[in-house]
Amino acid sequence: MPAVEADSASSIAQILLAEFENQAPVTRRFLERLPEDKLSWKPHEKSMTAGQLAYHLATTPVGIVRLVQNNPAQTSGRFSFPQPATLAEVLQAHDEGVTMVREILPSFDDTAMKENWRLMAGEKERMNAPRVGFIRHIMFNHWYQHRGQFSVYLRLLNIAVPASWGPSADEPPSAM
Repeated sequence: MPAVEADSASSIAQILLAEFENQAPVTRRFLERLPEDKLSWKPHEKSMTAGQLAYHLATTPVGIVRLVQNNPAQTSGRFSFPQPATLAEVLQAHDEGVTMVREILPSFDDTAMKENWRLMAGEKERMNAPRVGFIRHIMFNHWYQHRGQFSVYLRLLNIAVPASWGPSADEPPSAM
């Protein structure tokens, strides 16, 4: 897939969407590598299962863009990490999430992106930051952090780790 680039006249949302379009297929390649019989495997008793982590990777971006549609947004502060029954369920969640991000993210103009966005737990404010900062930090940085975590799961399972920005020990980047 060719790189999606934003030009200097792009809106904040278009710039973020360009990065998302570059990274979503990379994440899907990671998810596709997980054998279905390893969905319940975990490297440590405190860790998520491979399936839970894969599902979290598949749904983080869409969860974030849905959350930032509301201002203030409400959270219970409790997070659930569902255990998928099949790899197809994970890949479907990823593909549906990609479609939703493509629909929702461009709906934010630059004013909305710069607006202070608030995350509330009942009456208690948990976060107050420009919407773009929350998207940058959680939709992308959090997503990448978990993709790195998932690469360790793959390595421990002796599964070839896909290249992401550069080569992995198993393969060159897709551009090579």
